[in-house]
Amino acid sequence: MHIGNGNTEYKYSMKGCQRDVVTTEKDLGVLISSNLKVAEHCQEAYCKVNRMLGLLKRTVQYRNLVMMVRLYKSLVRPHQEYSSPVWNPHYRKDKLLLERVQHRFTLLFDDLKALEYNERLTKLKLWSVEE
Repeated sequence: MHIGNGNTEYKYSMKGCQRDVVTTEKDLGVLISSNLKVAEHCQEAYCKVNRMLGLLKRTVQYRNLVMMVRLYKSLVRPHQEYSSPVWNPHYRKDKLLLERVQHRFTLLFDDLKALEYNERLTKLKLWSVEE
């Protein structure tokens, strides 16, 4: 991977075999791109968290508020927050993408649908993803 604007993109070889050049690399579960932006990692995290929320939605029939929040915090949220100090998104589009899943989770409860998003978070005792 070549990082930086002034990089000469030298061709590296090891024991006579030329190494492949990549634009992204996954290290400890975090996608690092050559431009050091986290958009690809946010997209991957969004897809994984979306799948986990869908699994939770499909498998749990009785949606008790307390139980669902516990399941969300233990099954979905860890994928969303994994190593967030490393890749902390600073672009608004990345933050909104990750917040969208939690927004969908708060809409699972019929009695909370009439409330605003921040009020639903308060009722469920959740923080926004950005916090």
